Amino acid sequence: MTIRAIYNTLLLPDVSYYFKKDFFPNQEPVHTGADILFMLLKNEKEDGNYTPEDFYPIGISARIEGDSEGDTVHIRTLDRMDFSMVEIENGQINAAAAIRPEIQDMSEEEEKEEFGKLRTALLKFVQGYQWGLWARSFILQRKNMNDLVCALSDYLNLSPDDKYAILAADSRRERYELITRAVNEFMELSKVAEEAKTAQKDNQEQLYREAALKKQIDYLQKELDDMHPENVSDVRKFEKKIASSGMNKEAKQEAEKVLNRMRQEGKESHEYGMLYDYLDFVTSLSWKTPRMPKIDLDKAQAVLDEEHYGLKKVKERIIQQLAVMALNKKQHGSILLFVGAPGTGKTSIGQSIAKALGREYVRISLGGIRDEAEIRGHRRTYIGAMPGRIMEGMKRSGASNPVMVLDEVDKLAKDYGGDPASALLEVLDPEQNSTFTDHYMNVPYDLSNVLFVCTANSTDTIPEPLLNRMEVISFPGYTAVEKFQIARKHLLPKAMKAAGIPEESLEVTDDAIRRIIEEYTMEAGVRGLKKQMDILCRTAAVELVRKTGDTLHVTEENLEKYLGRNKLHLEKRLTQADPGVVTGLAWTRAGGEILFIESKLVNGKGGLMITGQLGDVMKESVQIALSIVKALYPEETKVLEEKTLHIHVPAGAVPKDGPSAGITLVTAMASLVTGKPVSTDYAMTGEVSLRGTVMPIGGLPEKLMAAQRAGITKVFIPADNVEDLEDVAEEVKTKLEIIPVKKVTDVLDRLLG
Repeated sequence: MTIRAIYNTLLLPDVSYYFKKDFFPNQEPVHTGADILFMLLKNEKEDGNYTPEDFYPIGISARIEGDSEGDTVHIRTLDRMDFSMVEIENGQINAAAAIRPEIQDMSEEEEKEEFGKLRTALLKFVQGYQWGLWARSFILQRKNMNDLVCALSDYLNLSPDDKYAILAADSRRERYELITRAVNEFMELSKVAEEAKTAQKDNQEQLYREAALKKQIDYLQKELDDMHPENVSDVRKFEKKIASSGMNKEAKQEAEKVLNRMRQEGKESHEYGMLYDYLDFVTSLSWKTPRMPKIDLDKAQAVLDEEHYGLKKVKERIIQQLAVMALNKKQHGSILLFVGAPGTGKTSIGQSIAKALGREYVRISLGGIRDEAEIRGHRRTYIGAMPGRIMEGMKRSGASNPVMVLDEVDKLAKDYGGDPASALLEVLDPEQNSTFTDHYMNVPYDLSNVLFVCTANSTDTIPEPLLNRMEVISFPGYTAVEKFQIARKHLLPKAMKAAGIPEESLEVTDDAIRRIIEEYTMEAGVRGLKKQMDILCRTAAVELVRKTGDTLHVTEENLEKYLGRNKLHLEKRLTQADPGVVTGLAWTRAGGEILFIESKLVNGKGGLMITGQLGDVMKESVQIALSIVKALYPEETKVLEEKTLHIHVPAGAVPKDGPSAGITLVTAMASLVTGKPVSTDYAMTGEVSLRGTVMPIGGLPEKLMAAQRAGITKVFIPADNVEDLEDVAEEVKTKLEIIPVKKVTDVLDRLLG
């Protein structure tokens, strides 16, 4: 008897099936009356290489009943079969088969009753569907339970194991229960699916209706906006701004989310103002990166020379930065940190850089900031949240590549509110600032196209991690000649223009300007000089108003009439040399100054007395100097056992600190104990070690400028500072004899013998 493998078909006894002829190989007999055994596959294989383990142990026998002349063969199943000793050779299946008896535990009446119930339930179920009429006819054609479930098996979503379980049930009652359960599950799942489909359809119709209404509203709103542009709604206005802003993906998603919330909340919502402010801010920023314009170095040099006199080294470094940017066709190079005294042009040169590049200019003052949120912004969950100063500056500039000057980075504070200097690390790091995220915006913004320029009076208070991200460029201050040129070419014309004085109505002689520089100002920069020019022009304006038509002449002789009596008392070189008194050089935030170290022996029981508001570092320098002098002059310093050594550094009201007075202190004490005065032509600066080595100091250009201004002619400096002389103006160096020294003994040998 022929054995055929079949997969995923529910076969039950006494049921008619129709198979296509190609289901049977040519060598198999396909004629009425032929018997066939069907073995059920657990899983179907594409290659057809089956093993005995691939078959279920129970199958079914069948007989061909229909005419085989058409495309199909009519088969009726007979009995369930138990298969054993299954063998497969060359695709041919051989097995031993025996009829598997059924347990007749239901009467014929019970079978008909169960079948009638199930058929009635199915007929009622299909009434609610469009295909119900066809299904009704299909169901009524079934004569028994086996026939019904086999006809419906393709619709019941039964697995091969489920179908085999129905066939393998020996008890008719158990088989009918499995069939009933499968049909009922099918009907319930179909009901749920239909209900879900209906609900989905209703939801879709509702969404379609809402979308249609919104389109209609948008169309009508657009018509109104076109007719009355002055009354464009906020939502419509921001839609246009977002669409044309060029935002990155994250920013656009956040803006659209806030816009949708604004649309839903309406103008009556208490959050409407916050949402409006956010959208107004992010859409006011420039998100598009412009092309890098061609950089003309000659033009840049001309702009810098026109607006700033002197500062040769500074201008060279700026031109180098611009050249690097020109070659890379993008923002490139170090973050520049301009360090110098007030009024030396640090901030204004940033404006000149912007002008030279043709970029927008924005200045942000960081002095006194102690809250990190001032840099990164506040989160929008807080009441009164605002963006940080960096992003606020970007909004003011209206560009994505401005020149941004961060003023007074050395004045940043730190407290419980956060560390703003640390927040600046991301802003100034070229590796990080391309995705700078302000807390208020909550989306990344590209700051890599911004040319940052920082300014400071000193690097002492700038944290090391922040300082490492910047290149320090020193502004040494201006010489008297440079100040004269600045006053003549820049400060005086600007002051006259601000006061409304015509050019021909006021003449100021060169000698008058030089006297203002020498007697009315005391600084490395020109801020005080500018104030004096403003005072002069305001006073002249009063005279011009009272005496119209006259030209005023300001000379050295009548200068006090316009500026008043000179209130500054500038330190000048000493006129008399006394033992124990030596001139030192000091650096302050306003520039360089000369400093007198005075020493005296007074009656007492030995010991040391220090006055003049000296800081801890300077007090330690006094102790080191005293030890050096005792070692060098053991006989002369025996007097210190009986008398008190008094060290004083005027002016007493001014706090002083720093190690650079060490060499001056040693010389003053040595002069005192030897009784030999030091010539007033000399001044000196340098830190000393206990071994008598003169160590390098900072602020050399400013100190030498102060020495030259005070009339000093010879200056001792540490030998390690010789390279710093490149930063000193030629005008200063030509007027001073600069003497490098390595040991304090070099100074003492020359001055005291």
